[in-house]
Amino acid sequence: MRQSQYPFSTRKEAPKDETSQNAQLLIRAGFIDKLMAGVYTFLPLGLRVLRKIEAIIREEMEAVGGQEILMPALQPKSNWEATERWEKLDSLFRFTSYYTHNEYALGPTHEEVVTPLVAKLNLSYKDLPFALFQIQNKFRDEPRAKSGILRGREFVMKDLYSFHATEEDLDRYYEEVKKAYHRIFKRIGIGAQTHLTFASGGTFSQYSHEFQTIAGEGEDTIFLCAKCDVAVNKEISGEIPKCPVCNTEHLEIHKAIEVGNIFKLKTKYSHPFSLTYQDNKGDKQEVTMGCYGIGPSRLVGTVVEAFHDEKGMQWPQSVAPYTIHLLRIGEGDALNKYAEEVYNGLSEKGIEVLYDDRALGAGEKFADADLIGIPWRAVISEKTIEKKEIELKARNEKEPTFCSQEKIISHINK
Repeated sequence: MRQSQYPFSTRKEAPKDETSQNAQLLIRAGFIDKLMAGVYTFLPLGLRVLRKIEAIIREEMEAVGGQEILMPALQPKSNWEATERWEKLDSLFRFTSYYTHNEYALGPTHEEVVTPLVAKLNLSYKDLPFALFQIQNKFRDEPRAKSGILRGREFVMKDLYSFHATEEDLDRYYEEVKKAYHRIFKRIGIGAQTHLTFASGGTFSQYSHEFQTIAGEGEDTIFLCAKCDVAVNKEISGEIPKCPVCNTEHLEIHKAIEVGNIFKLKTKYSHPFSLTYQDNKGDKQEVTMGCYGIGPSRLVGTVVEAFHDEKGMQWPQSVAPYTIHLLRIGEGDALNKYAEEVYNGLSEKGIEVLYDDRALGAGEKFADADLIGIPWRAVISEKTIEKKEIELKARNEKEPTFCSQEKIISHINK
């Protein structure tokens, strides 16, 4: 993409009503725009990051047998009354239709939709297990939307639901999804900072599980066991607990961001919606369920919180909007021609390039490149074209290297 054609320019100053690093940097760099508190528009650069994160999640969910669907965000009151959550769930957006006078909710989660959906299938034990997932906008009436896109009133969520004949089979699949989540976070680039965390909220057990990414401005506090690489959320106990795996008391305190959670629902939602299957004796049994959530839009903000410096963002290559930020420094026919040649050559080879072809000074272009944070910066100037070279520098490195156009791809793939 030619940067001269990108209508959303960068800003020098951070928005005064945003205190979180993720919102400040993403807004300044032209990745998102704030519509109102807790609600943001993803602009082209930000949407490219979001879609890459979604693609990684989708691949891993399909790898564990998940089949993708898309459920309605608009949900009837009756389904929420069946689970007794219409009045109990504080964050539920509720409203009444002007025309029908019926009451509805905007979905913060989808147990009240997916369970009655599956209940229509008249399942046999031979049909189980299976899993359904979606990636969709969710809505929560947060009393105080904060932390940029880490905690919004509208956000993107991936939720996977699994359906089993036995608790043993649920346990087996639960472990499969745990491994898939670790793969997801590793591929996104935050695997080293993300830890399986014991938390409260288990439906029929002492714990549920979260995945927490260590970040200085995280909303949660976790106690991390360096030996087992698992953590405990402070919400379980204000005092430093023992490691639930190895029982050590030597745990490190960190601020962290919750990026995923998994629950064994068992029959909590099957029962109110009469979700049953016929066993091998012809008797009806309640289906056992699990649910597994990841927030793709929250992950965009989490990556920013984990990887930035005083100049701007530092995107991991797997989710960066582009791989190379090509900067043309100066003007002139020879310079313009060579820059076009490099841009077209890289694009034809499948390299994603953001080409800064704007008529701006070097300082402004370098500042924008650091703010936007694309993994590689390639500079073409009068100095470099004399030797038919390109100045190439990784965003997280100080010193550049010089190489030919032909060697750029091999260099960035080292």
